[in-house]
Order: sequence, then structure tokens, then C-alpha cells
Amino acid sequence: MTETMTGGCQCGRIRYSVAIDTIDAYLCHCRMCQRATGGVSIALKGVKIANVTWNREPDRYRSSPIAQRGFCSACGTPLTFEFLEPGETMDLTVGSFDEPGRFVPKHHFSPETWHAAWLDTKDLPTTRVADNPSTADRWIKALGKLPD
Repeated sequence: MTETMTGGCQCGRIRYSVAIDTIDAYLCHCRMCQRATGGVSIALKGVKIANVTWNREPDRYRSSPIAQRGFCSACGTPLTFEFLEPGETMDLTVGSFDEPGRFVPKHHFSPETWHAAWLDTKDLPTTRVADNPSTADRWIKALGKLPD
């Protein structure tokens, strides 16, 4: 099954479309990804470079001697992980897709630097945006509604 999916940065300056063959994705726990995102891991989708069409190329930062990362310099959204040495594939950040919930994590990368306490959080208490007056009131004041 090949389908085209779309995505982009938070501010909308950079948009992309990409043909994908599977809904498989993975979580990377390496220290470079942790530092680049400020998170404990990042969800990535491997894609063929030839299948990605950009409305505007992302800005790129050489994050290590072997890789660069695409991002939006206007809003800071992380968009890609790409090896410097030319290849056929790259990774797009799952969170930058318009429908990130379509992807299914299939494996972990770099478990030597994962933070085990963050791997299974499903039993922690939850709070919906609408149930947090401090946040909900700000959204309603700014947009007249809660965000999608």
C-alpha cells in the first residue's frame, strides 16, 4: 500500500508531502536526538528521499560529524534526521505529520541511552486540556476555543 501523507512545521512555513509504503515508525533514544529535541526520545518515520516533496526546504543544522537535522528556523519545529553521506533514505519526525496517530512504533533505537522510567507511562494520572483551567482559559481567550 502506497499512500501520500502530508506534514509540516508548527507555523506552516514549511510543508511536505511524502509517499509511504508502511505505517511503521520507531523511537530513537540516542543522546543526539534527546539534545536536538529536548525530549527523552523522538518518534521517527523512515522514508525514501525521492518520495519527499517540500514546498520549501527546511533549514538544516549539522548536529554531529555524521548527520544533519532539518527544522524550521521561524518556529523551531524539528522535521528531519539525515545522514551527511548521501543515501536513499531519511527520517521525518512523526509529530510533524498532519496525522501522526496513523503511525505505529515498531522498534526502539539506541536503548543504551533510554530513560526506562519514561518507556511505559500509560498508568500515570492524566489531565485533559479542557480540565485544566489555567491552560484552557488561555486558549479560549486567544482563539475563542480549545486547540484541535
